[in-house]
Amino acid sequence: MPPIHPGQTLLEDFLKPLGLTANRLAMELVVPATRMNDIVRGKRAITAGTALRLSRYFGTTPQFWTNLQANYDLELAEDARGAEIAHRIMPPKARQHPSHARWTRQDRFSQCLLR
Repeated sequence: MPPIHPGQTLLEDFLKPLGLTANRLAMELVVPATRMNDIVRGKRAITAGTALRLSRYFGTTPQFWTNLQANYDLELAEDARGAEIAHRIMPPKARQHPSHARWTRQDRFSQCLLR
């Protein structure tokens, strides 16, 4: 199942119950209508600036909106690259020895600093 875009949450949980359109919200937030329409259609991300405006208007926190966006972005990344990343990147504890071929000079230096 694809992740839910924050624009869908905005539409279903905020705009529809209040009888607002994306265009009307754009006017209220003093932003271009294309921005709000793109967000509601899942074509654009909610930026920090837009999160500030939405939070002020709807009485939420900016973090509410940025967290929705971050969670959406992470789910997309996990779906697209999660398995590959899990396969290619090994946590330090899973490595056998500092001379392991995947260790770089910087890795060894970092480990010395952690001791």
